[in-house]
Amino acid sequence: MIELTAPAKLTWFLEITGRREDGYHELRSEMVTLELADLLRVDPEGDYFRVEGAGEDVPRDDTNLVARALKLVNRSAGVTLVKRIPSGGGLGGGSADAGAILRWAGGVSATRALELGGDVPFCQLGGRALVEGVGERLTPLDFVAREVTLMMPEFAVNTRRCYEVYDELVTEGHQFDGRNHLERAATLAEPRLATTLAWLRATYGSQITVAGSGSTMFLEGHLSNDEHEWDVTGPEGTVRFRQTTTTPA
Repeated sequence: MIELTAPAKLTWFLEITGRREDGYHELRSEMVTLELADLLRVDPEGDYFRVEGAGEDVPRDDTNLVARALKLVNRSAGVTLVKRIPSGGGLGGGSADAGAILRWAGGVSATRALELGGDVPFCQLGGRALVEGVGERLTPLDFVAREVTLMMPEFAVNTRRCYEVYDELVTEGHQFDGRNHLERAATLAEPRLATTLAWLRATYGSQITVAGSGSTMFLEGHLSNDEHEWDVTGPEGTVRFRQTTTTPA
């Protein structure tokens, strides 16, 4: 049995630089991996897929990213996924799991990894990188140790809808600046995110940022010296706070 770590991905900043004819958006972003991670127990002689932990939303059939990653590298294995990265929060949980499988199998090119999703090339690499194109152009950056507080609401943001709203804003002539070009679209696509973000900023500081298309938000630094993880009741339900750190490749 082999144990693999699949670190969560955090989008430190995100710029949308254009839209291709096929509808995909070109981006320029800095991504980092976190101490928060899924665990995969891989049995090279097995042929099964099991999920433990908070993985209710993980598909159990061949559409899940672990199965697709194994197929991409023409491998079979029994995999038990211990799910710790919340689903639907923009932290790349499924992509992280696929990246771990690709590393275990010896790795593939970023272009091939992209077949599994835009975050998978970076999740295969890990650490800290400038990510461009639709996720396939990676420039590794020197590791910077950062403390991070994640703020994870109970709801998710539909990524496709977020990009649709972004395109609507572009058509209306909206100008984008700041750390995350998708933040405005994400809060319009999911009004509960707008309410929660405003409350968090008023309570904990104006530097709180939406991670990619959300729904996770984050603040550089730790808020507590006593607690690692805790829940706070916000205006739209429970928000889980999780203190973590960045990790090298």
